[in-house]
Amino acid sequence: MKIKTFFSFSAFLAVVLLVACSGDELKNVNSISAKKITFSKDRTEGVEIIYSDSARVKGKGTAPILDKITPSDGSIYEEMPKGVKIDFYDVKGALSGTLVSDYAIRRESEQKTTFTKNVVVNNVKGDKFSSEELIWDEGKKLFYSNQRVYVTTPDGNNVDGMNFEAPQDFSSYRLTQGSGAVNMKEGLSPQ
Repeated sequence: MKIKTFFSFSAFLAVVLLVACSGDELKNVNSISAKKITFSKDRTEGVEIIYSDSARVKGKGTAPILDKITPSDGSIYEEMPKGVKIDFYDVKGALSGTLVSDYAIRRESEQKTTFTKNVVVNNVKGDKFSSEELIWDEGKKLFYSNQRVYVTTPDGNNVDGMNFEAPQDFSSYRLTQGSGAVNMKEGLSPQ
């Protein structure tokens, strides 16, 4: 008897809910489902990517996994969910620095790559830059971040700050709201 009553109540509730939906809600459901975006994903494992400019190799990147995502709206992007390592080269072909991160995403239409999670860059001078996010703008040939960036130099200087910007060879850098410990050279006098 209890099962029959429960079934009757469930059927009554379903009918009430169906009647309560007006035609407008059903039209909204149809318009939302028409706007859905589909994705296709191509996965490549053990990837090596060569970045060149004017027939000169500027960088070589390796990633355990590269997913190329193609949404139906056409905004293609590449995701490296297991991280990436990039070696940068100078005009003579000598290694000028490295970049390592645990995750990266490259938006093809913007020509920008965002590196996140334990991002570490080492330049030819021995400077080490670390942050939770660095963005590489390929068109402007620079790296920038609005996250805190920490810089350690071979002579023991440690500084950090916000609004970081550096050319893609990390030969110099700029940041604001900086703080840190800087070693002063002997023989310098205040002016």
